[in-house]
Order: sequence, then C-alpha cells, then structure tokens
Amino acid sequence: MSTASQDAVCRWLQENLHWSNVQFLGPLSGGNSNLTWHFSSAEQSCVVRTTPDEAISPNSARGIERESKVLKLVEGIVKAPKLIAWCDDTEVMGRPFLVQEWINGSSVTATLPNADWDPVEATNALGEDMMRQLADVHSIVWPHEALSSLGRPDNFVSRQLERWLAVRKEHAVRELPLLFELGAWLQDNRPDTERPALIHGDYHLDNTLVSTETPEIKAIIDWELATVGDPAMDVALALLFWGDKRACVPPAFSHLQAISRRSGVVDRRHLAGVWSSETGRSTDAMGYYIALAAWRLAAIIEGAYGLYVEGKVNTPYAAGLEHDVPALLAEAEQAAAGNW
Repeated sequence: MSTASQDAVCRWLQENLHWSNVQFLGPLSGGNSNLTWHFSSAEQSCVVRTTPDEAISPNSARGIERESKVLKLVEGIVKAPKLIAWCDDTEVMGRPFLVQEWINGSSVTATLPNADWDPVEATNALGEDMMRQLADVHSIVWPHEALSSLGRPDNFVSRQLERWLAVRKEHAVRELPLLFELGAWLQDNRPDTERPALIHGDYHLDNTLVSTETPEIKAIIDWELATVGDPAMDVALALLFWGDKRACVPPAFSHLQAISRRSGVVDRRHLAGVWSSETGRSTDAMGYYIALAAWRLAAIIEGAYGLYVEGKVNTPYAAGLEHDVPALLAEAEQAAAGNW
C-alpha cells in the first residue's frame, strides 16, 4: 500500500467515522484474493479490505462489495467481523474498499496457535467447531430478501459444471482427460438438492480466525465468494482438505488444514455428522459433493497454471499447480467411488 493511499484512507476514516489519531499498522496475511490492511485509531482498530491492483475489474469490485453485503447480513447470526463502513468513492485510493472490525485471532494451517494445547484434542475441537459455525451460515436459507442480490440458486450445481467444462474446453492448458471424464460423471449423477442457503464459497479452517486461548473459532473471514447455493458444497470443500485419507502424497494444497493429518484426529465422516446434526440436512451424497469440490477447484486453478506456463506469473503457488491440479482430480475420482 503506497504512502499516499495510507494517508488517504486515514483521512477518510477520520472524516467519515469521526475517529482520531488514525494510523496505518501494516498488511495482514491470509486471504488470497483481496488486499487486507490493519489500521488503528484512538477509538478502535479496524481492517480495510480491497481488490489488488492487478485485479481491478467489474467482477473483482463486485466481489468486495458482495463481501460487505454478506458481513452485514450475517451480523448477529454468524461469527464474523462486523462491517463498520463501505466506501465506493474510488477517488480515495482508486478502488472501493470495506472497513471491518479487527479481531485478534490466528489463521491456522500447519501449526496450532497455542503450544500448551493437546494437538489432537485441540484439532478435534476446532474441526467440530468449524462444522458448527458452518451450520450457522447455512441457517440463512432461501427465500430471503437479502439473498436475492447474491445469486440464483436454481440449477446451481448444473450451472457450475457447465461453466467450468466450457472454460477448460476453450482454454486448455494441458491434456487432462480425467477432468472431462469426471465432469461427465458429475453431470450424470447429480443428486437431488436440498433447500438452498447462503454459502461461504471458500470454507476451510484457513479462512477462519482461531482464538489463541481456547481451541475455538472466533470469526469466519473472506466472504467475497459467498452466494446462494447448495450448502453441501461448503461442507465438501472443508472436508476435502481434512485428514489423511487423501489420494496423493503429498496431497493437493498440503498446507491447508495440515494440523488434521495426525493420528487420533476425527475423520471426515465424523465432521460431516456434526454438520448434519446441527442442520438436519443429509450427508448421503457427500461423496459426490467432495468429488465436485475437488473437480471444480481443479478446473478453476488450471487457469492459474496456464498463466505460469505462459510465463505471465512465476510464484511457488503457480508452479505447484503442476502437481496440485492432477492431485485434485485424483481426489475427485476417489470420492466419486465412495471412498471418502
């Protein structure tokens, strides 16, 4: 964030929120899609989120606006940062941004935030809480006035399959016959869907903030992909990264929920049962949804690998997609066979 942008945001916070002594504290890690910064004032700390410079487009701008709407919607229902303000004045720093509550928590991947916790007990507690918090998200069901602007739930799964099959056919990066075989299987075996609800769209432990005092989730973050759809898709994505029952070694995105890959940690079916008990929704088709989650993610990120192949990006993440995409397809194949 440039010094000019820091100063502009500080002035905006002072003038519009009537805060004093506003200061820029620095960038925050976590959240792959949007830029996240920490500010403080005499009154309170806050987080400012906006789109990255290289992603300025109508779609990316709508994503951050969507997040602001969802934060307002879930307030008092879901553990999430409180929305403080929304700024659509692009004169401030060149693009819109939201201001949300600062929550002092830890984003967990491979290590727990407290060395005194029993690693298995703490991981199990976090996994179960992850599902309970997700059940709260899914308690906001369609029809709902505030959901009408987020998306349309009709034929949600079918439209996802059609969209990403078309993208990969038109913009092929390498030969991935399994991607198209699995896509056809997913189209032919779509289960009956239950009542649509708000879904997070990118739900896993890394997109929550965990207390450093007790193994519990303090807030769900990164809501820019939230929409109205099939709640089982949220559950499936979180389960995909959970545990050691993975199709490849190393698994795709091995850092995500890496704390769960140790002996004694509860398995995917246990966590699915927690969510089912909280929501009253069935998990009978969860193997299908895990296959769909893995397949959809593979189809999406193959595009990012294409940028790496073309020399447009050169990051460890992009390079790692050479392995991660086929590994995700192997995960999808395994789950489609009922082995989850």
